[in-house]
Order: sequence, then C-alpha cells, then structure tokens
Amino acid sequence: MSAAQPLAAADAEPVLLRQDEGGVATLTLNRPGARNALSLGLMGALLDALGAIRSDDSVRVVVLKAAGPAFCAGHDLREMRANPSPEATEHLFRTCARLMTGLVHLPKPVIAQVQGIATAAGCQLVASCDLAVCEEGARFATPGVQIGLFCSTPMVALSRAVPRKAAMEMLLLGEPVDAAEALRLGLVNRVVPAAGLEAAVAEFARRIAAKPRRVVAVGKEAFSRQIEMTLEDAYAYTAGVMTKNMAMADAQEGIDAFLQKRTPVWEG
Repeated sequence: MSAAQPLAAADAEPVLLRQDEGGVATLTLNRPGARNALSLGLMGALLDALGAIRSDDSVRVVVLKAAGPAFCAGHDLREMRANPSPEATEHLFRTCARLMTGLVHLPKPVIAQVQGIATAAGCQLVASCDLAVCEEGARFATPGVQIGLFCSTPMVALSRAVPRKAAMEMLLLGEPVDAAEALRLGLVNRVVPAAGLEAAVAEFARRIAAKPRRVVAVGKEAFSRQIEMTLEDAYAYTAGVMTKNMAMADAQEGIDAFLQKRTPVWEG
C-alpha cells in the first residue's frame, strides 16, 4: 500500500483503504446510501483489505470508519430476503464470523471510529474492534428481536465487550443505547464531539503506532487468548508469552533505554 493512496479508488467500491506515512491504515465502509450495511460484497472487500494489511509490516494501527451519516446498520436485509435459502444464509453468517474473528486475530490494533448508528452486526463490528471512539450523538443497538431475528451472532462479540446483564438487556429489548451509556458499559473507550471525532481517533492511532510493532502484536494475541482461559491457565500461558517477549530485541532496547533515561529506538 502506498502512502495516502486508496487501494480502491472508485466510490463504487464497498471499502476504501488508505495508509499514511505514520503507519496508520484507514478502512472506510463505503456504502453510505445503504447506511453501510454489511453486504456479502462489503464483507468480502473487508476481508481482502485485512489480508493486505496483515502482510504489510509498515502498517502498525488500523482505523475502521464509515462514509456518510451512519457507521453501520448491520446486515443487508434486502440482500438476505432476495436469497433466503438456508445455504445462502449460512454462507452469509459464516462470512460475517470470518470477518469478526479476522479483526480479533489481526496482529495490529483496530480502532472503530463511530458516527450515527451502529446496529446489529454494526454493533458487532464495533465490539469486535480492539478500541472504539464515537461521537456524542452515536447510538448502539442489537434490535434483531424486534423483527423476529435474535442477534445471536452479534451477541458473541457484544457479550465479550460489555457485562453479561448489560448485553442481555440490549439483546432482549433491542433498544438503542446512547454514547454515554456505551462508554459506561465499556463498548467504547471515548466519546467526543462530532467535530473532533476524526482528530481524536487520529491522535489515538498515532500514539499507538509509536509503540513497538512486534510487541503490540504479541500483546494483542495474548489478550484475546487469555481472556477465555481460567485464571490458572491464563497465568501459565502469559508467563510463557512474557518469557518470549523478554527475549525480543525491542524488549532489550526498551529496558536499556529506561535504565539509561533515553528514548528507545524500536526495530522497524
């Protein structure tokens, strides 16, 4: 990926990918007329972009944002109704699962930049990212129960991002929560005025991009693995991770720099 150049240049493309010179790649959902609903085409384009980012060592942080007034309204219901066969439906949800797990297992932090609504699979998308910053007017919901389709796959990410009873309330009522409540629950990290959303996310990404890339990758993988373990297994696993991390050049450099009271120089 070249600096500040879109991988998908045409507005008709469902996802646009840009990279700046600071190691921040920006993925933009580009179906504003459909409130960035997750069609098969959009999910496939996101998976392709994540594949390109995974193999690009110059990318340190990913920002996931959206064109238009809405972040993401969930799955494309028109597309689902046009091909309602069990085979097509299963393919759709398995593709969605690949996308969400792809975000979790990407060895680079992903920050969701949220404006407007993030509902159903759109809320799942936010919950699957490592971090999230939203504007004050943002709203989040898992409203499937209101149309007879319980948000069971969004539930997977949501229940891992917010407390259990809060997740169940969102799932059972299907009603939106505002930005302040999303912050209180831990679904987002920060709430900022709409006019400052872009700048706030850029600063967040810049600060993370300044950290050692390989160490961040190790830490992200360890976090997602240990969170599902028992306490004893988690400590056993992370002790091994830290032992390997300690042997890395960046760890040696960081410790030496701290002891010598200087700025570390990271690999890469």
